[in-house]
Amino acid sequence: MAGLRLGPLLRYADGSCATVWVETSGPCTAEVRCADGARGTARTFRIAGHHYALVPVGGLTPGTATEYEVLLDGASVWPPPDSRFPPSVIATPTDDDGMRVAFGSCRWAAPPAGGKDSVGPDALDTLSARIAADPERARPDVLLLLGDQVYADEVSDATRHWLAGRRDLDRPPGDQIADYEEYTRLYYESWLDPEVRWLLSTVPSCMIFDDHDVIDDWNTSAAWLADMRATDWWQERLLSGLMSYWVYQQLGNLSPDELAADPLYAAVRETPDGTDALRAFAARADSDPASVRWSYRRDFGRTRLLMVDSRAARVLDEDRRTMLDPGEAAWLREQILEGRDEGGPGADDPGDAGAGTEAGRGAYDHLLIGTSLPWLLPHLVHDVEAWNAAMCGGERGERWARRGEWIRRGADLEHWSAFPSSFDALGDLIAEAGTGPGAPATVSVLSGDVHHAYVAEPSWAGRAPDARVAQLTCSPVHNSVPLSIRLGFRFGWSAPARALGRRIARHGRCAPPAVSWRRTGGPWFGNQIMTLTLRGRSARLRLEQARANRDGTNVLRMITDRELA
Repeated sequence: MAGLRLGPLLRYADGSCATVWVETSGPCTAEVRCADGARGTARTFRIAGHHYALVPVGGLTPGTATEYEVLLDGASVWPPPDSRFPPSVIATPTDDDGMRVAFGSCRWAAPPAGGKDSVGPDALDTLSARIAADPERARPDVLLLLGDQVYADEVSDATRHWLAGRRDLDRPPGDQIADYEEYTRLYYESWLDPEVRWLLSTVPSCMIFDDHDVIDDWNTSAAWLADMRATDWWQERLLSGLMSYWVYQQLGNLSPDELAADPLYAAVRETPDGTDALRAFAARADSDPASVRWSYRRDFGRTRLLMVDSRAARVLDEDRRTMLDPGEAAWLREQILEGRDEGGPGADDPGDAGAGTEAGRGAYDHLLIGTSLPWLLPHLVHDVEAWNAAMCGGERGERWARRGEWIRRGADLEHWSAFPSSFDALGDLIAEAGTGPGAPATVSVLSGDVHHAYVAEPSWAGRAPDARVAQLTCSPVHNSVPLSIRLGFRFGWSAPARALGRRIARHGRCAPPAVSWRRTGGPWFGNQIMTLTLRGRSARLRLEQARANRDGTNVLRMITDRELA
């Protein structure tokens, strides 16, 4: 009889339906059965010897929260009979309830050695414990995990010992992840954590990858990629990373309708073993990145979320280097502007644009752009990355180009500011979306990656968007940052750093960015999570850090709580 190996993860949820992801120990029929009578079933599919199901649950009632159980071939496997957590629920909030969006990135999931966590309390563990202790308290309506859900290049001691039992770690890639089976180990280590397992079973989640989900500085440059492809281990590592991401993360990002129209999902379910179909898909994504879209859109009432792939969608040729390939950029623009100018009878009257009534309102009141890499960085970092892009592009000759590539890899210079045309294009698009009749109340760029949190607000010369625009960065959920990096980021926001950055940019003959910005919060360091509470056209931001009490318990302590709109 099949057992439950991993999950359940509550992934997609709207007012009437949801999806629940599970991994099982063998082929079976997975069923989700809700206390209010809603239910769904799905037959497992097989990938590389592992069995999975994504169960669609229909018939949910808007504005309710119903307990559910998971059954495999009719036998109940969740919740466990000895569970110390409250029952898992599927909640279906209505537009009137508002929206609570929690987000963060960079969760190194290594279990504490000897009961002591070397990088401090895990913010997700701590959030889970708080919700479990008071199930009636307001909880996130969705959890956005903005990259580095697993670390394929930085494994725990326990995983390193497990790898050594499989292969010779003296041969590349050494104690890093090499294949699909090893990727499954990372997800087990991360998602079998009892607190995180329960949290993901009861709070819907949206995910997107960043570099460590595959390898540090993934797709930094064309030269970097050529060097990786010259090794004898990279191809298997990359294909396994993309395959496991599709199974463990991407599938749950999609709505039931999107799943029904997905030819790959149909292919892996229709064959006894979907490994070959999925591997061919991953190979196509590697050889022709523009043929595959990892970005996706979710609408939560009048909040639009666009999760943007800022890793695999890059164009790396130095003479046309962009963060997003042309098709991806066109998709992003279409999704942002779709319905943007819709409204009631007063839609053409600018005086009604922010009135909070149907007149003049577009399709959404709040736009969230989730991109693992921050759009707005400390000014010094931005200028150094723009300078480096100019050097690598040959602005100062071949010698500086070679030196620039070495600096780019060593200093991880590959954020939006390292793609100057893409940085400016995103700013122009945000300003367009946030201006005029039908503009949303807020446009928020949600990011992680840089192992600290901050708020930055942009401004445009000669125009002021009607929407409140902010870069909201929250990282890490569970990781560390050396003191030297902390000091560097603090200095990077300072006035002397801005002056130094301008001098560096002049050496690179860099055009000034099309947008200016200022830091309005932070930087804050620690294991932390941000929450946006969106109600009508109002928005409130809260940052909380996980702290250890003297009695050994962990709590989330409020660091900042402020209105955005």
